[in-house]
Amino acid sequence: MAETNNGSHGWAGVLGVLLALGLVVGGWALGAQIKATRLGDRYVSVRGLAERTVKSDLAAWTLTYSETGDDLATVYAQTEAGRKVVLQFLKQQGIEDSEIGLGVVDVTDAQANPYGGAKKPTHRYIVQQEITVQTARVDTVAAAAQKTMGLLRQGIVLTSNPNQGVSYKFTNLNSIKPDMITEATRNARAVADRFALDAGSKVGSIRQATQGVFSISAAQSGEVEDGEPGFASNSDANSIMKTVRVVTSVEYYLEK
Repeated sequence: MAETNNGSHGWAGVLGVLLALGLVVGGWALGAQIKATRLGDRYVSVRGLAERTVKSDLAAWTLTYSETGDDLATVYAQTEAGRKVVLQFLKQQGIEDSEIGLGVVDVTDAQANPYGGAKKPTHRYIVQQEITVQTARVDTVAAAAQKTMGLLRQGIVLTSNPNQGVSYKFTNLNSIKPDMITEATRNARAVADRFALDAGSKVGSIRQATQGVFSISAAQSGEVEDGEPGFASNSDANSIMKTVRVVTSVEYYLEK
C-alpha cells in the first residue's frame, strides 16, 4: 500500500513539473506574440517626391483658315490658293512634306441654317481648311509658329479656336520611370529616418508601398496634366519644357 502511494506521489511530481514547463513556454510564446503585435503597430507613413525637367520630343501644330463668298466655285478656288500659300510657308520654315497633313475641307452654307436668326449673313458660303504638322523637331515648329505674321501679309487669316496653335508632348516617360521611382523611394526613406531619429527609434522593413501617379506639367507652372502625359488643353501644352513628377507613399516599421 505504501508503494502505491509513493508511485502516485511520483507521477504527481512529474505532472507538476510538466505543467510548470507548459506554463513557462506558453507564457513566453504569448509574450513574444504580444511583443510582435506591438511592434507591428509601430510604423510611420511618409511620402517621397521625385521631379525631372525634360524637353518635349513631339510637337503638333494645327493651322486652320477659311474663305467666304457667295459663289461656291470661287470660294473653293480661293481655298485651294490659300492652301498653296500655307504649304509654301511651312516648307520655307523647314517643315518637311512627311510632317504635314491635310484635313477635310469643311463647307458651310449659311442660308441653309434654319436657326441663323433674322440677321442675314454677309456671305453665303464658308469654306474652312485645316492643315496639321506633327514632328519630333520641336524647335523647328516653335520657330515657325512665331512667324505666322507672314501668312497674314499674304491674305491668310488663321482662325481662332481651341484646337488652334502648337501643343508639345513628352513621350519618353518610360525611359526615366525606374530612376525616378528609385529616387522618390530613397527620399521617402530619408524622411522616415529623420522621423525615427526624433522618436528615438530606427526604421525597419517596408510595411506597405504605393508608387503613385506620374504627372507632367509645364516647367515651373504648378499646373498638372491629368494622368499619363498627353496634349493638354491649357498652357502646359504650349510649353516645350516639362516637369515630370511622381510621389510615392511608403509605410516603414519602426524598431527600438
